[in-house]
Amino acid sequence: MAKLSTQGEALAFTGPAGKLEGLLQESDSDEARAIAVVCHPHPLHQGSMHNKVAHTLARACSEAGAVSLRFNFRGVGGSEGEFDEAVGETADALAAVAWMREHYPGLPLWLAGFSFGAQVSLQASPKAGPDRLITVAPPVQRFGGTRPARPDCPWLLLQGEADEVVDPQAVFDWAERYAEPPEIARFPEVGHFFHANLTPLRERVLAFLKE
Repeated sequence: MAKLSTQGEALAFTGPAGKLEGLLQESDSDEARAIAVVCHPHPLHQGSMHNKVAHTLARACSEAGAVSLRFNFRGVGGSEGEFDEAVGETADALAAVAWMREHYPGLPLWLAGFSFGAQVSLQASPKAGPDRLITVAPPVQRFGGTRPARPDCPWLLLQGEADEVVDPQAVFDWAERYAEPPEIARFPEVGHFFHANLTPLRERVLAFLKE
């Protein structure tokens, strides 16, 4: 694996559609207490593992004691395959989870995603069985009026109230219809990409992971 300074270590692993590239960040703790997989935003709208929100999520997980993996979905960057409407990307996320569990056995799983990646994280949860789930600005309009099964774990949903891509009120209404709603963190006057608000985002995720 090649070093990429503070961005992590470059690696490749096998997904259902071929090679997937990723970045691995070690835990800030002397001994890792969890593994984390972070899913990036929409591949057809410049989404990649280098997205600032995805990087912030991975950084927060590492600060909280996890080994964190960001990876590019199929067809993004050096990852093989083609965009598959969140179906194949969910399989990619499960492949990333399997790789982490193989290399760091026995540790709890934290699963996180931003926007399209939040959708993928939710869809992967029934099979992945995370111990913590973090979803930032989930694109609820893509769910076609349905809701994925609620993950059986603590779940934090973070949403900017000035989101210009995802309707914030639709997200809040959607989340609150669960019998056991997620913990919701609202960010007033914050847009979809959390410009100038990555530090508050990171701090809120850290607080959740350290609870």
